[in-house]
Amino acid sequence: MSDIQFIDDVEIKDKKILLRVDFNVSLNPNYLTIADDARIRQAIPTIQYLLKKGNKLILVSHLGRPKGKPDPKFSLKIVCNQLQEYLPDNHITLINDFMTEPATTFKHQQKDEIYVLENSRFYPGEKENDTEFAKRMAALAEVFVNDAFGVCHRSDASVVGVTKFLPSYGGLLLRKETEMLSKALYKPEKPFVAAIGGSKIETKINVLDRMMELADHLIIGGALANTFLYAQGIEVGQSLVEKDKKDLAQKLLFKAAQHDTSVILPSDCVVGDPNELEIGGLVCKVSEVPEDKQILDIGPETKARIGTIIAKAKTIVWNGPVGYFENIHYRQGTDFMYYAITNNADAVSIVGGGDTLTAISKKEYLEKITHISTGGGAMLEFIEQGTLPGIEALKK
Repeated sequence: MSDIQFIDDVEIKDKKILLRVDFNVSLNPNYLTIADDARIRQAIPTIQYLLKKGNKLILVSHLGRPKGKPDPKFSLKIVCNQLQEYLPDNHITLINDFMTEPATTFKHQQKDEIYVLENSRFYPGEKENDTEFAKRMAALAEVFVNDAFGVCHRSDASVVGVTKFLPSYGGLLLRKETEMLSKALYKPEKPFVAAIGGSKIETKINVLDRMMELADHLIIGGALANTFLYAQGIEVGQSLVEKDKKDLAQKLLFKAAQHDTSVILPSDCVVGDPNELEIGGLVCKVSEVPEDKQILDIGPETKARIGTIIAKAKTIVWNGPVGYFENIHYRQGTDFMYYAITNNADAVSIVGGGDTLTAISKKEYLEKITHISTGGGAMLEFIEQGTLPGIEALKK
């Protein structure tokens, strides 16, 4: 990353700064409250660093997936209220539409005022990386700072487009993310253990492929594991399984054998009735899953094997829950993964992915994880490629 300049490499003083943050927080089902504000908290160091230097800040973020037009349930108003709590000495002002806002508003911005532009995805130009739209946004400031690692895998106007019109730098969180992940990829201490969970092979295929080359041990959990079990000729009852990905799973297992990577798949599991998930499940061997049941978590024997491997690891990367963690009956496996990782004080541990962060958000011992990544897709793509569009755009 030496060809990128970060804000602590240069002196940026008394400037108007367009700061791309990732305030795409998870909301509760009513859309009225924030479920987890970790992404807001993680942006605070960069915000405070820039404010200390006398800069005026205009923050840009998206929230949720509005379809290129305003949608009140994805307004950043809720985020502004939360941000105000963390920055009591500043006035946080939401700019409803920067395209129609009078120029005088931006001209008369005070040093203690932080402007937050309304959800960037309310504009079709954002996802299209429209040049005119990016130019309009860039015209509000003198410098661009990207601190939104979680969206760096997107070629959006507020991530990539604006860099064509402004001197551009990386923020403190972006530096931390890229340095931590690079260390795990290029100089991992061995044994290196990767744990990949979640449901779809499609979204994890490239990272699995990469980990077959890098990791000493690859733990596969969640519905992802069902597809690999099925590829080995094991019938998995009513479980979520991508039968059409059988050949792909077999190829990956073959690759792992060539690279001497041990792949750990569940040997036992907790199964439940798909129609009665409020009742706890039964433990059985993966080869004995009843036809009318589905695999919803890893079993005790699998936990014991995983625990032993994690305890000896020196580098751990975890992305994706290993069971149906949203349901109290089927979250023990994911909780176990978490506690096994936090119990290993000798390892560099990196945890990321939206569902994973939701699963651990209210846990104790979070400080024992070396790095909690704000990016899900971005983290996976960075592991696959070693860079991202948003990072490339900052290169001089």
